[in-house]
Amino acid sequence: MSKFFICLLFVLFSFIYLSPLQAAPARVAIVIDDIGYRQTDQQVLSLPGAITFSVLPSTPYGKTLALAANKNDREVLLHIPMEAENGKALGPGALTSKMTEAQIYASLTASLAEIPFAIGINNHMGSHLTQLHKPMTWTMGFLKQHQLLFLDSKTSPLSKAGRIAKSLGVPVNRRHIFLDNQLTPAYITEQFQRLVQHAKLQQFAIAIAHPHPETIMALKQLIPTLAKHNVQLVSLSSLYSESSIIEAVAITAE
Repeated sequence: MSKFFICLLFVLFSFIYLSPLQAAPARVAIVIDDIGYRQTDQQVLSLPGAITFSVLPSTPYGKTLALAANKNDREVLLHIPMEAENGKALGPGALTSKMTEAQIYASLTASLAEIPFAIGINNHMGSHLTQLHKPMTWTMGFLKQHQLLFLDSKTSPLSKAGRIAKSLGVPVNRRHIFLDNQLTPAYITEQFQRLVQHAKLQQFAIAIAHPHPETIMALKQLIPTLAKHNVQLVSLSSLYSESSIIEAVAITAE
């Protein structure tokens, strides 16, 4: 056997067996909430990658933007208003603690009829309602019946939504990071970096942001940087094979 051939075999062996293997990419999902009231919300359609759109029911532009997102193979959630501890106005399609099981079912049925291709719901506000056993049980019962998933926006550290969803067999996960509680490039960038760090630590992470022009501009610059961190932007539903409800991030304002 020639020296050249032996050297070639050694190089191939070193490349295959001694080189470090590339780690599987961590995964993140980014959900854009509060879509539907402003015509400028259509800017979310220009975001790159597998962004998930969460649309408020019965809003002036919600259905139109949901249809456009669905046409572009983007996942759509119903962003269901739920009663908050601070008493903020809720808008159409809202769920409150005064509603009966039949009323909650009727309200969710109407919201789903408007956007029947929605893959599930997440809560808009809801710091009060998500703490209550009966309304959450009724809500999860509806989702179970319609084979929908639930994303807990986690506006309260006392939310029972995740536990109740799991007990009824409803696919569930939770928000880990809010990206834009402050609308400055520095803050959004810092939160995005936290998202990347969380994803690399836990192998996945879920962020929520909103259709503010400042957010859209920042995300257009930040999303392409994920690849250099070995992080992949994925659809929300693809993360539902992961373990649910990771409790590691502080709760922030609704």
